[in-house]
Amino acid sequence: MKFFHTLAAAAIAATALLAPQAQATTLKQIEANGVLKVGMLVDFPPFGTMSATGAPEGYDADTAKALAKYLGTKIQIVPVTGPNRIPYLLSGQVDVLVASLGITPARAERVDFSNPYAGIEIMVYGKKDEDVKDGAGLAGKTIGVVRASTQDAGVTKVAPASATIRRFDDDAAAVQALLSGQVPLIGVSNVIAAQINKAAPGRFDEKFSLSSQVQGVAVVPGSDALLAKINAFVADAMKDGTMDKISEQWLGTKVPDFVRTGTAKAALK
Repeated sequence: MKFFHTLAAAAIAATALLAPQAQATTLKQIEANGVLKVGMLVDFPPFGTMSATGAPEGYDADTAKALAKYLGTKIQIVPVTGPNRIPYLLSGQVDVLVASLGITPARAERVDFSNPYAGIEIMVYGKKDEDVKDGAGLAGKTIGVVRASTQDAGVTKVAPASATIRRFDDDAAAVQALLSGQVPLIGVSNVIAAQINKAAPGRFDEKFSLSSQVQGVAVVPGSDALLAKINAFVADAMKDGTMDKISEQWLGTKVPDFVRTGTAKAALK
């Protein structure tokens, strides 16, 4: 019986080795079809969500629509999830991903990335009259963070021992603590900061950045002509204000410099 189990395992391994690799989607194929199939998260506002009428909307949706217009095609947005977005791309169910996919070395082993079109920055943010320019400036200050989050790790790393770090269960609780005056500062992403600025304009501002991660359009490895065209789109959209317009609509601010001047290659160093 053990022999047959071993034989079966070997057969499965051999089948896996013989399985076809993901085929690169060519620019010519997309142009011939006249449709760009885009995988997008619809549960990650304001980057991707569903409108009251059931249509995809958000930063990623507007970026994808602008890309399709640049390519001269129609667009088909296919909802994906965080875990299945790369498998959807590699299996050919979508041509590209505009799905808030951060450019990381691990992901770059499976997909090719365009230059950044968006990014998430983790920052220290708070009352305008708080004079804080770096980690040392947190000495004696109280700052709120979401427990076990990226901002928790970032603040904990730079804050002096005299700083008081108050940990909350979620962003909503940390933001409420800031708005109500329970804490003068919080660690937060630029996405949440933009929402606070809309709710309480003029009261708060960014103090300093803790970290940042850029997002790129993902394609199947080997889709060189398509990737070159997407990079041309990103460059043109940054120059002509298209990306600033999208960013201002959904994030309340222009595209940050770390995105505008970034490249996929630099993000992978």
